[in-house]
Amino acid sequence: MRSGHVALVKRIETLAKGKKKLRLMEVCGTHTVAIFRSGIRQVLPENVELVSGPGCPVCVTNDDYIDKAIEYTREGFIVATFGDMLKVPGSRSSLAEAQAEGGDVRIVYSPLDCVRLAKENPRAKVIFLAVGFETTAPTAAATVLAAKAQGIRNLFMLSAQKLVPPALRFLLKDTSVKVDGFLLPGHVAVVIGADAFKFLADEFKIPSAVGGFEAEEILIALVSLLKQIDSGRVEVTNDYCSVVKAEGNVAAQKILAQVYEVADVSWRGMGMIPASGLRMRDEFAAFDIERVEPVAIERADKKTACHCGEVLRGLINPIECPLFGKACQPLHAIGPCMVSVEGVCAAWFKYGGNNFTW
Repeated sequence: MRSGHVALVKRIETLAKGKKKLRLMEVCGTHTVAIFRSGIRQVLPENVELVSGPGCPVCVTNDDYIDKAIEYTREGFIVATFGDMLKVPGSRSSLAEAQAEGGDVRIVYSPLDCVRLAKENPRAKVIFLAVGFETTAPTAAATVLAAKAQGIRNLFMLSAQKLVPPALRFLLKDTSVKVDGFLLPGHVAVVIGADAFKFLADEFKIPSAVGGFEAEEILIALVSLLKQIDSGRVEVTNDYCSVVKAEGNVAAQKILAQVYEVADVSWRGMGMIPASGLRMRDEFAAFDIERVEPVAIERADKKTACHCGEVLRGLINPIECPLFGKACQPLHAIGPCMVSVEGVCAAWFKYGGNNFTW
């Protein structure tokens, strides 16, 4: 353990001493993985508990979205996606199974790869699975603008982008959710700005801190949270100021607003959340596959003991799910929280023992 880390951990211990059990939620899935990988959970005082929130876009994507993507493969479309969507279960199967059955599913590393893919396959219709938060949504918007500028007519989006602040507002209105502070997602804040989270302090009086993803950066943000709790002061601190600005990335925000508008969307485990997602504006409807060629899906009556919804709201830890590590494992996942590289169940499964390095 580095000397700087030791000092920060001791500061946390001092600030937490004598206090009730404190539940601090790391919203971002990348934070969850970084916290496990660096062993931060193991060195925190017993009365400081880190719980994971709905910060994995793959995990909060509903079954019907996967079902639609699978149906498009059956109708002859090329479906392009990030790799962590492949094994996410729909109500009947997954994209990996659809691919094994002959569906044309391609892995891409950026939405912009789909522009090239569409050019190389002019007689095919290419759909990009636009799943993500504010971090990746501007790139999807830029892809649509690039396709329009180049006159590409065979590239479409199946959109499931979601917005983090409305989800946090929803969580705080749920009386079953008990959170004493938020470790806010640095990547999202880069785009929307630290000020976008001010409502947490102003309306809900919840201490919050925007944090980076290295061990030291996370510990610094946790110290900020505990200092607020100790002093009774409530604010949103920007502890990732080397990257995050108060106003965010204005250029990215403009691109996003040009292509998308805010919409009510459904989140896995939480249901419909007002103004928590994005849909394409009417002037870009030609790139929205659900408006150009909608598909009908018949959802299976899926009954499962998976507790992804409760995990995503921080109500339980993954090990409290009866399927965790038994029927549900990374190679045979029942729920999406075990599939994604940012999924909390996957992180608990991989790092949940005493594995940690400094």
